[in-house]
Amino acid sequence: MAAATTPERPKNNPLPGAVPFDISQPPIIEGFNPTPKIKDESFKDKFIRKTKENPFVPIGCLGTAGMLMYGLRAFHQGKTRQSQLLMRGRILAQGFTVVAIIAGVFFTALRPKQ
Repeated sequence: MAAATTPERPKNNPLPGAVPFDISQPPIIEGFNPTPKIKDESFKDKFIRKTKENPFVPIGCLGTAGMLMYGLRAFHQGKTRQSQLLMRGRILAQGFTVVAIIAGVFFTALRPKQ
């Protein structure tokens, strides 16, 4: 019985008609169009832009930090009841911040592209 033989491909080009990958260029991914960087912005400019897009995140962060600092001060002064309430308030402020981040991501995804 004769063994079935398959035609061998050349070693330098594994697939007929395939173009070898050019490492000097990024890969082409169907459906993905990277947006070019419009302008370089400083930390301050980016912070102001992001704050305008979703103002509740910095408010939540400031609320969390304020509750934490005031709660630690109350704990240091020995006011355990007040400290406990402020730590619970800190947890609520953190939850508010997380919800604000998730809402911001959700609404950014729904916003039409410009």
